[in-house]
Amino acid sequence: MPQPNIQQMLQQAQEAMAAQQEAQDALKEQRVEASAGGGMVKVVVTGDLRIEALTIDPDAVDPEDVEMLQDLVLAATNEALRQVVDLQEKAMQGAAGAGGFDPMQALEGLGLGGALGGLGGPGGPGAGGGGPQLNRAARRAAAKKNR
Repeated sequence: MPQPNIQQMLQQAQEAMAAQQEAQDALKEQRVEASAGGGMVKVVVTGDLRIEALTIDPDAVDPEDVEMLQDLVLAATNEALRQVVDLQEKAMQGAAGAGGFDPMQALEGLGLGGALGGLGGPGGPGAGGGGPQLNRAARRAAAKKNR
């Protein structure tokens, strides 16, 4: 069985990280506009989720129906945010494909596939269970606290 090339894996990881940073930087420059109420309310959101502009047509302002205006602002803002999230997902997918680095595959190549002990799986730290070792440590800490 050939030995994995650690230098090559590190290079791939660095390339993937650089591609991801480039994608994040490019997202900051992008703008998404969404509107509600037939264009009466418009919102511009940047790729890094900052609301850059909010335009309200004066005809949309009715002191007797502020709730409608609030709903229009919410609808336009939520639509713009949804569009930015879609942009972010596409950018990150492209960045992930550019580097071609899969950390789990790299661990397998090093013969360390089980090194994370099912991290994130059922009972893993990501699932709240923490696995047997973390559960024992938590029980010991709780027992000390209750003394």
